[in-house]
Amino acid sequence: MSDAPPKQSRTVLWIMLALTITPVAASYLIYYFWPPSRTVNYGELIEPRRLPDARLALADGTPFQLSSLRGRWVLVMVDSAACDAYCEKKLYYMRQVRLAQGKEMERVGRAFLINDSATTVPGKLAPYTGTWLIRAAGNEVLGLFPAPRAHSAHIYLIDPLGNLMIRYPREPDPRRMIEDLKRLLKASRIG
Repeated sequence: MSDAPPKQSRTVLWIMLALTITPVAASYLIYYFWPPSRTVNYGELIEPRRLPDARLALADGTPFQLSSLRGRWVLVMVDSAACDAYCEKKLYYMRQVRLAQGKEMERVGRAFLINDSATTVPGKLAPYTGTWLIRAAGNEVLGLFPAPRAHSAHIYLIDPLGNLMIRYPREPDPRRMIEDLKRLLKASRIG
C-alpha cells in the first residue's frame, strides 16, 4: 500500500486520463471540423468506376480485351481518330509523363480510346508508339467517363485494378502530373 493520500492518487489518475483522451478528442475535432483546405494531389479524384472487360479492337483491327490494361497504371484519353492539335498535345503529355517516371516507367501504360469511326491519319501518331490505339466508338466503356460531352477534354488515370480514378484538368500541367504519378507509384504495392 502507498502512504500517499488518496486525493493525490486521484489527481494522478485524472492527469493520466486527460493525457490519454486529449489526443483522441483533438484528432476527432480536427478531422470533422477543420478539414484541410488543400490536398496534395493535382488530378481530380473521381468516384472509382471499374472498367468492364469489354472486347474492343485496336486501330489496326487486332482484337483487344480491356482487361489487358490491368496490372499497371494507365494514362487514358478519349478523342477522335482524326486527332487535332489538342489531341496531339495530350498524347505528348502522356508520353512525357510516362518517360519522366524513369525506372518506374514500365509500370505505366498509355491508351487512346478512339470515340468515332474516322480513320487515323497514317504517320500522325508515329511519335507516340507504345500507346494503345483502341477503337471504342459506341461501346459502353465511353459512358463510364465523367462528363460524356467533354470527356475528350481530359486525361484520365486508371489504377492497376482497372478502376477509372483520376481526371486531370483540360489544360494539365505535366510537371504536376509527373509528381502525382510518382507519388502513386511510390505508395502503390500493385502495378
